[in-house]
Amino acid sequence: MMTNHKFNLHYLHYLGLTFFIAIAIILRFCNLELKPLWMDEVITAIFSLGKNYNSIPLDIVFPVESLRDVFTYQTGVSCSQIAQNIATDSTHPPLFFCGMYGLLGWMKPLGDDWVSKLRSPSVWFGVSLVVTMYFLNRLAFSRKAGLMGAAIVAVSPFAVYLSQEARHYTLPMLTISLSLLALIQIQRDIFTSPSQQIKIKVWVWLSWTIINIFGIYIHYFCIIAFIAQVATLVLLILRKVKILKIRKVLLTVILSNSVVLISLIPWFRVMQNHLNRSETNWLPTPQNIEPLYQTLINWIIMVVILPVEKQPLPITIISGLLMLFFAGWLGYKVFRGIKLLLKEPQTRLSTLTLLSFTTFVLLGILAISYIFGKDITVAPRYNFIYYPSFSALIAAGLISENNNNRIILFAENSLEKQNILKFSTQKLFLPIVLLTSFISCLFVVSDLAFQKPYLPQQVAQNIYQEPTVPVMAVMAYRNYQDVALGLSFALALEREVKTVQNSNIPESNYHNFAFFNQSAGLKSVLKTFPNYPVKIFLNLIYGYLHPEESETIIPNKINFLHHYLAILTLITIIASAFLINFIAVKKATRLFRTKNSAYLRAFLCAPLR
Repeated sequence: MMTNHKFNLHYLHYLGLTFFIAIAIILRFCNLELKPLWMDEVITAIFSLGKNYNSIPLDIVFPVESLRDVFTYQTGVSCSQIAQNIATDSTHPPLFFCGMYGLLGWMKPLGDDWVSKLRSPSVWFGVSLVVTMYFLNRLAFSRKAGLMGAAIVAVSPFAVYLSQEARHYTLPMLTISLSLLALIQIQRDIFTSPSQQIKIKVWVWLSWTIINIFGIYIHYFCIIAFIAQVATLVLLILRKVKILKIRKVLLTVILSNSVVLISLIPWFRVMQNHLNRSETNWLPTPQNIEPLYQTLINWIIMVVILPVEKQPLPITIISGLLMLFFAGWLGYKVFRGIKLLLKEPQTRLSTLTLLSFTTFVLLGILAISYIFGKDITVAPRYNFIYYPSFSALIAAGLISENNNNRIILFAENSLEKQNILKFSTQKLFLPIVLLTSFISCLFVVSDLAFQKPYLPQQVAQNIYQEPTVPVMAVMAYRNYQDVALGLSFALALEREVKTVQNSNIPESNYHNFAFFNQSAGLKSVLKTFPNYPVKIFLNLIYGYLHPEESETIIPNKINFLHHYLAILTLITIIASAFLINFIAVKKATRLFRTKNSAYLRAFLCAPLR
C-alpha cells in the first residue's frame, strides 16, 4: 500500500513537471509574430541568414514590398565567415549567430513565416531553461523546490518576453543555469561528502569549464557570470575547507580558469575592439541612485508586469500600485523562506552559493554602471545574467515558507477539540503567485507589456496614415546600427501596407524606403530623389525635421515611469512595514491571551521540521 502511494506521488510529480513544460511551450509560441522585429532582432536576422550589411541597399530607393529579398537565407556560408562579419560589423561574440545559421538552414525554406522561425530557437532555449531549473533546484534543495523552480520560470513574464526575442538571451540563461547546476555539484563534492573526503570529479569540473566557455562565446555578459561563480567558489573554499586540503581545490580552480582564459585568446583582440565601438554609446551615464532603483524595478517585472506602457495615466498608476503591492508581499514571503533555508544544514550551502553568485553579479552590473559609465540597468533584458539564480531562490524560498506557514486555530468552546488544528495555506499561497505571473504573461504575449523598443509598428502607423497616397520614408544613418533600426521601421511599414492593401499592388503605387548617409545632408538627398512622391522624410538620428513634426512620427514612451515606480516603491515599502508590524503585534497579543496559549507557545518554540 505504501509502495503504491509513493508511486502515485512520483507519478504526480512528473506529471506536474510535464504540465509546466507544456504551459511554457504554449505561452512562448503564443502570438510569436504579433510584435514587430526591432533593431536588435534585425541585426540577428542579418547575421543569422549568412549576410552582412553589404547586402542592404543603401543610398538608393527601394520599395518596402521588396524587403523580403533582403531577408533570405544565403547558403554556403561558413562559421568563420559569420565570425568575420560579426568581428567587423557587430559588438557580440559569434557562436550564437553561427548556431542560428545552422538552425535556420534546417528550417528552409523560411517562407512568409520567417519571423516566427527566426524567433523559434529562442523559444526552445527558453523551454529548456524550465527543465534545467527543475534539476538545479532539485539538486540544490528538494524535488518540490525543483518543481516550483520549473513553474516560476514557465510563467515568468520576463522569461516569456526574452523567449519571444530573436536574440541571444535565453541561450546564455540556459548555459548559466547549467553552469550553476555544475557549481552546486562541485560544492557538494567539496563540502558535503559523507566520507569527509574532498572529491574532484573531473567530468563535473570539465563540464563546468566548457559550459562557461560556450557562454562567453555566446554573450560577453557571461564573463560577469563566470567571474561571479569563481568568486563564489573561492569564497566558500576559504571559509569551509581545511588548510591542508585547500591546495588541491584551489589548484583545480586555477586550472579550470586557465582553460577558460586560454580559450578566449583567439577572440581577445576582437573583444577589445568591440568594447570601444560607438554602438555601445547609447547606454546612458548613471545618475545618482538610478541603477539601484532600476534594479529593484527589474526584480519586480521578473515575476509580475501589468499594462503600464502607452496607457492612460490612471491605468498606469493602478497597474503600478498593484505590481508593487504584489512584489512587496511576494518579497516578504521569499525573504522569510530564504532565512529558513539558511538555518537548515541541508540547504544552507546551496542557498549561500546562489545568494553569493547573485550578489557578485549585481556588484558587477553596478561596477559597469558607475565605474565605466554605462548604465546597463536601464535595459531589463540584461538582467538575464542572474535570472536563473534569482528564480531558483524565489522558488526555494516560497517552498520553504509554504512548508512552514501554518495557521493555528483554537476551538475555544469545545471539550472535544483540545488539540491545535493546523491549516496549511499551500492550496492558496502558491497558486496565487503562479496565477499572477501567468496573467502577466498574457499581457506580454498580447503586446500590452514589454513592448518593443523604438515602437516600430507605431512609427509605421504614423507614417502610413493615408493608404491611397504613396509614401517614401527616408532614414538617416551614421553607422550600421542605425541601418538596422531603419530596417525595423521598413519591415513594420511593409506589414502595415499588407494589412491595408491587397498583395497585388501596381508598381507605381509602391511605398518606398531609402537610407542616406547623414554626413551628406538632406539637400543632397532631395537632389538624389527628385522624381519620387515624397510624403514623409523620416530621420531618427538628429533630425532635420522640426521637433514638433518629429514627435508626430516617433512616439515617446513614458519617461517618468522609472521615477514614478521608484517613489511608489519607497512609499509601499514603508507602509507595508508599518502594516505588517501592526498586524503581527496585534495577532500575537490576541493569541497569547487565549486559554490555549500553552499550545501556541509549544508550537512556536518547536524546532522546524
